Amino acid sequence: MTSESSIDTQTQILDAAEQLVAEQGFGATSLRSIIRAAGVNLAAAHYHFGSKEKLIEATVHRMAKPIVKSQLEQLAVLEAAETPPSVESILRALLQPGLEIIYQTTGERGLIQARLMGRCRTEPTIEPIAQQEFSATSQRFIAALQRVLPQQSHGEVKWKFDLVIAMLIRVLCAADQPDAMLQGKSPEEIETAIQRLVSFAAPGMKS
Repeated sequence: MTSESSIDTQTQILDAAEQLVAEQGFGATSLRSIIRAAGVNLAAAHYHFGSKEKLIEATVHRMAKPIVKSQLEQLAVLEAAETPPSVESILRALLQPGLEIIYQTTGERGLIQARLMGRCRTEPTIEPIAQQEFSATSQRFIAALQRVLPQQSHGEVKWKFDLVIAMLIRVLCAADQPDAMLQGKSPEEIETAIQRLVSFAAPGMKS
């Protein structure tokens, strides 16, 4: 059984890796800088994760897991309904979890995770890890959109889906900017942002 102190150590290391990679990127973040920020020794990092690469995989997995879970749950509800889902409802199920989970996270961690999401999209070293984490979600949502947009080819739906993800990443990466779409974390502000994004993306997906 994993001890409480062992779990605490893992969390400290993951928190430090999350913040440093989000701020500096994978290449500029060394394993030693991570353990220094976490306040642990190198042996602890090797014991729990084995290498810097495995640590980053665990960091991305921790961030992605609740988002993927919520996305797939919301999509499953839509697919189980008697009437076929709309493009708008599918896009909401895609966009809502990431915005809610990240923006409702306590303290600065939400902004850190938002920046990490940006790294996942733009850094060649991290992007394949993120693609693997979100692959099930991507395939399910593309298939759902394909079913409600049968006149469009799979390739067309896929590149439009990629543009929607890029839009989401842009919103998350700009979370700490003065002109950010989301200036606060209230449920009302998050809901307004989701509605605006869905209203913007749906016509492009349908056209």
